[in-house]
Amino acid sequence: MTTPLYQQPVFAIAPMMDWTDRHCRYFHRQMTRHALLYTEMVVADAVIHGNRERLLGFAPEEHPVALQLGGSDPEKLSNAATIAAEWGYDEINLNVGCPSDRVQSGTFGACLMRTPDLVAECVAAMKAAVAVPVTVKCRIGVDEQDPEIALDEIADKVLAAGADALWVHARKAWLQGLSPKENRDIPPLDYDRVYRLKARLGANFVGINGGIADLDESLRHLEHTDGAMLGRAAYHNPGLLAEVDQRVFGVADAPIEWRELIDRMADYCAAHIADGGRLTHVTRHMVGLFHGLPGARRFRQILSTDATKAGAGPEVLHAAFAEINLDQSRDAA
Repeated sequence: MTTPLYQQPVFAIAPMMDWTDRHCRYFHRQMTRHALLYTEMVVADAVIHGNRERLLGFAPEEHPVALQLGGSDPEKLSNAATIAAEWGYDEINLNVGCPSDRVQSGTFGACLMRTPDLVAECVAAMKAAVAVPVTVKCRIGVDEQDPEIALDEIADKVLAAGADALWVHARKAWLQGLSPKENRDIPPLDYDRVYRLKARLGANFVGINGGIADLDESLRHLEHTDGAMLGRAAYHNPGLLAEVDQRVFGVADAPIEWRELIDRMADYCAAHIADGGRLTHVTRHMVGLFHGLPGARRFRQILSTDATKAGAGPEVLHAAFAEINLDQSRDAA
């Protein structure tokens, strides 16, 4: 790839609806300087006509950060991509993988796997409008499609249209008969199909997503693909992100000092509250931070109860952290 953003390898945190908002991304960035962060999906019409500060606003510390767009109209996507680039996003990603009913009714998301020519038109329109990378995140197929045919077809067409990278969730999506939640678990994973795509496409960037449990598994995938993308594993056990820069990118930074991280997040919470927000808007993303450590259960309880109360402030986060036994932390200084 020609862009520094896609120099190999790439480790990314997946776009997740209702989860990867700006507070989640800021929190994740405290643990990894080099991972690529994604927004939750934002519909192109909303970018064009909606409250852009609410939909697109992010902290400078979040870079590199990509905006995931939903849509199927090349002109609207071009306009939305232009707006996003002006806001400073490092990448624009087109969602061709979300199986939700709301997405299907808007003719975007995973149902676009059936119309690769239209997806290519969308990519070409966005590439013509912006200088930042334009990428696609798709499934290996939908419903009765043969993944051997469907994935090759969409990959070839979007790359010919100028896509800078292709991220593949290594499952089919069943648009009829399975809920969005079931579509994240029930269709079997087929990592080998993504590996074969990468082997065929050579120098073109292919990243893998879907069911990846931890960094060890990510590193195994990086032996076959150019990028690994974690979703729920990174969200529910965010502490694993503290090892990303060293293990994936080879950056020999000092281990994270957890007290300093909590202090930074407390300051961030205080600023958010002063701006009219609530503590839980931030701390709901931190509940799983100390997964597996003594005191983690109490930490979760405090953030799940006290942090949701009216008037709760950063002192709640400090109180929760006081329950953690750092002597047994995997990264204690």
